[in-house]
Amino acid sequence: MEIKPVAVFRSPFTSKFGIPKQSGLVKELEGEIVFESAYRNADALRGMDGFDYLWLIWGFSANRHAANSLVVRPPLLGGNEKVGVFATRSPFRPNPLGLSSVRISHIDWHDHRGPVIHVLGADLMDGTPIYDIKPYVPYADCHEGARGGFTDSHAIRRLQVDIPPAVVGHFSETQLAALRKTLALDPRPHYQNDPQKVYGMPFEGRDIHFKVEDDRLTVLDD
Repeated sequence: MEIKPVAVFRSPFTSKFGIPKQSGLVKELEGEIVFESAYRNADALRGMDGFDYLWLIWGFSANRHAANSLVVRPPLLGGNEKVGVFATRSPFRPNPLGLSSVRISHIDWHDHRGPVIHVLGADLMDGTPIYDIKPYVPYADCHEGARGGFTDSHAIRRLQVDIPPAVVGHFSETQLAALRKTLALDPRPHYQNDPQKVYGMPFEGRDIHFKVEDDRLTVLDD
């Protein structure tokens, strides 16, 4: 079976570094779904405005190396414990496909790029190919009381985040909230813990540099 993208995702993140590791963790993150020319037709989205959430099936297009192991080390487990690849959402998979649930903010039916879906809470990099879009259906997709495996016993660690006024001024209120919550998730590789090391990531067209010491992340002035 050959699959081709139906759309491309537009995101504040132009690299993998810093992107939340799951959709919905940063609900303020704004993104756009821009369709390929063959699908820039309002008929393809007819009825979508009656749904709140979508499932996106997309490709890990920035992975440079093919998966070569059936076990992975989830960051939630500190990168120290191996579990089976099919028991995780690791991007390093036999078929590099991702699955994300995103909230529909609104649909711009009159954009010059064709109908554009504006969404919130995505974990996709800018330029990510989207292979399919399906509506989230509560009666079928929500399973109350379902177990979450190792995610039930390992809480997500969040940092305190300090952002100086010089950096705050570059962003809107919504963008700043998204940046703060993204940084709070600790974008660093799980094996690095050097308080003197300066890390950097692109966000909304700007380079964000920061340090982390203990449970506090400090963004550096421009």
